[in-house]
Parts: sequence; structure tokens; C-alpha cells
Amino acid sequence: MSAARPGPAEIALGGGPLGADSLSEQDAAGLLAFALERGVTLVDTAPSYGASEERIGRFAEARPELRVSTKVGYAVPGVEDWTSRCIREGVEQARRRLRRDVLDVVHLHSCPLEVLVGRGVVEALVDARVRGRVAKIAYSGQGEALEWAVDSGVFDVVQTSVSPVDRRALSAVLPRAKERGVEVLAKRALASGALAEPHPEDGPDRAEYRRRWQALGLSEELGQERASVCDALIRFAAWQPEVDVVLVGTKSPGHLGAACDAAAAGPLDPELLSRLAATYAEVGAEWPGVI
Repeated sequence: MSAARPGPAEIALGGGPLGADSLSEQDAAGLLAFALERGVTLVDTAPSYGASEERIGRFAEARPELRVSTKVGYAVPGVEDWTSRCIREGVEQARRRLRRDVLDVVHLHSCPLEVLVGRGVVEALVDARVRGRVAKIAYSGQGEALEWAVDSGVFDVVQTSVSPVDRRALSAVLPRAKERGVEVLAKRALASGALAEPHPEDGPDRAEYRRRWQALGLSEELGQERASVCDALIRFAAWQPEVDVVLVGTKSPGHLGAACDAAAAGPLDPELLSRLAATYAEVGAEWPGVI
């Protein structure tokens, strides 16, 4: 079990839902304004999140207090993915969309190890930092690529999955990140909605997390009332000493506010944490991290 920490990790807004067609421009701006009111000063986005970057850029142009994390490596029209040119032009594309001269954090988005070490993408992102286009460079992912990123000494930040159903990075990699001064952003803290009713459009990540949830007996440990379960999941991630930021992807100001309140409520009961860790060690010790 992790040692106690003096306070919770920062809550940040996961910006995927900000790009949804079902969210109006007005509601997107309202969500970002609410985030700032609650002291949430980081939003994480990506070019694959629909209109998210553009919406954040319009809102944040006159609000330098809102920090923005985005991702590169793909989705530059006319440019091959995962090339040094794609990284360079992806940074410039993000600067235009986010209306920032300097991007706060830019991740290489979940590429495998062979891309990290063999195609010049890391060097291109380092160059963007040297040239003042990017303040902090980052890697988002799992497994051996995440381990390489942490151990390389190159990256300022890493982003990875952390929850009671996804602990591989938490136990295997993130303590080393803490030792090296690498900032850790925890994604999928709410286990990709594993408690939600199954839906035909569910991705493989949600299906896998639902399988793990059942195997670990988490409904018996955490209950089945959605609000209290979400509260427990946020507290689990936010009070891990290796975690600096917990990303909460939502379209709802109420849900974001509840996450802030949950983190502030303190860590979970130590006996519950011990039971969760013991069950995971018995049932899920070999489970890989989910990207």
C-alpha cells in the first residue's frame, strides 16, 4: 500500500467530452468557466477529440491561468503519422487551434516503444521544447513504452491509467517517475464507466474494465450506487503519492464539482485499500495496463 501523502492530487478536466457534437458551444464554455471557478486550472485534450482543441482555444485565449495539455503524433492532414514532420506540424497545428504561443504540455499519444526509439519523434518534440514552442514534453501510454519514457530522462510528464482495476503502472513504473521528478497525470480514474449498463458501442477498454470489476468483486467492496462509487474511485487515484493530477472527463459541471469534492474528502479507509490491494495481487497481478 502506498504511503500517505499530505494532500490530494490536482483535479483536471479531461477534454474529450468538450469536442462532442452533443455539447453546444455555450455549454462547452460554461464547463470551462465552471472549472476555473472550482480551481481546476488544467484541461487535457487531443486532436482526436473532435472540436475540443478549438473550443478550448476560443475560451482560453484571454485566460492564461488555464493550462492546456494536448497530444501529437497523428491527425495532421497530408502528413504521415508518427514521423518527425508530423510532430513538428502537429505542434504548430495545436498552437493555432489552442491560440497559444507556447503549449503548456504536449504528449506523444500512446505510441509503442518502437516508434519512440526509432522514428525521430522524441527528438522532434525535444526540439519544440528547445525552440520555446512547448513548455513541457510528455508521453501518454502504458507498458514498456511508458517504462522507457520514465527512465529516459527526456520527459517532464507522463500520463497513464490509474484505478482499482488498472494498477500495473502504479506499482511497476510510477514510483520511479516520482523518484525522477516526472509529473504523473492519471487517466481513466473512473474505470471508463465500467459500472454503466453495457452498450453496443462500448469499446474494448470498457468491456475489459467491466470484466476486471467483476473479477475483483468491486461491487461488494464499493457498492453499486453510482455517486458513491465515483467518489471512491476519485479518492483512490487522488491520494496515491505517485499521482500529481487526476483527469476527469465529463460534460457535466456537477460531475466535475463532485470529483473536486471527493478528492478533498481525504483518502479511502486504510483497511479498504489493503483489501483492494490484496485482491488485486491475487486476481489481477498479471493484467496489463489499458491504454
